Amino acid sequence: MSNPEILFLCVHNAGRSQMAAAFARQLGADRVVIHSAGSAPGETLNPAVVAAMDEVGIDISAESPKKLTDQMARDADVIVTMGCGDECPFYPGKRYDDWELTDPAGQPIDVVRGVRDDIRRRVSELLAELGALEH
Repeated sequence: MSNPEILFLCVHNAGRSQMAAAFARQLGADRVVIHSAGSAPGETLNPAVVAAMDEVGIDISAESPKKLTDQMARDADVIVTMGCGDECPFYPGKRYDDWELTDPAGQPIDVVRGVRDDIRRRVSELLAELGALEH
């Protein structure tokens, strides 16, 4: 698969999916196309998520929650859902990975760091599986 498209999807697109997209952009570089969106996007990113990502040298402060579009889902080769259950729409014929992750909303920074590190590991494994991991 050349330049696979990955859609990271959660409800608010303010935490988990933003972290996953940022790691995928960093680790996958130009070998992957990344989108992140929410089924009911929030107003702003979770400040603890922005801080946790800054700790590992990734600035996501300029990002903002985005609404899922039909086109994003149709273009994606892999749709990674994160805790949205029935709130995330289903597109037949797409590969879905559902990552059960703690919602960082309202959590202390230590919990957010754990979620961040779990997401980084999962993104790395997914990119390696797709042949899009930076060496």
